[in-house]
Amino acid sequence: MATPDPQTPEPQTPDPQRPGFLLPLLLLAGFRTLIDDLHAELARQGHPELRPLHGFVLQAVGATGTTATELGQQLGVSKQAAGKTVDRLVALDYLERVDDPHDARRKLVRLTPHGLDGLHRSAVIFDELRQRWVAALGAERVAALEDDLRTVTPANWFRLDVPGWFAS
Repeated sequence: MATPDPQTPEPQTPDPQRPGFLLPLLLLAGFRTLIDDLHAELARQGHPELRPLHGFVLQAVGATGTTATELGQQLGVSKQAAGKTVDRLVALDYLERVDDPHDARRKLVRLTPHGLDGLHRSAVIFDELRQRWVAALGAERVAALEDDLRTVTPANWFRLDVPGWFAS
């Protein structure tokens, strides 16, 4: 008879009240709740056109701007898909296209003041939404949840390629 390896934990019997598939669904529901609440408040504050995808795009463009090709790479989508989203955000005055001062052949995509305002308001609203969770769950539980999620997620957890990842 083989000796059990003390480093290998014994397999646990799944809890029928907490099936494995429920965890990702609850995490997604929490994410969706935060994002839906964010966009409802953004609409009340003068940004009714912003959609969840747009937040990833505005973050990826960043303070210094980027090209449509680089944006597509960061988002994990094609240059054409990135270009279409940029066109929409330019039409809504969140982004602008400008000549690259270092390379006349390139066009940069940059945030407009309206785009910067949307990003700033998003950050403030996320802080308010976190405080709602603190009010509902308690500061210690929210902090523990954040700490536990950091423990089980990779160090490079902040990735902007979620739109492409969901689509693949």
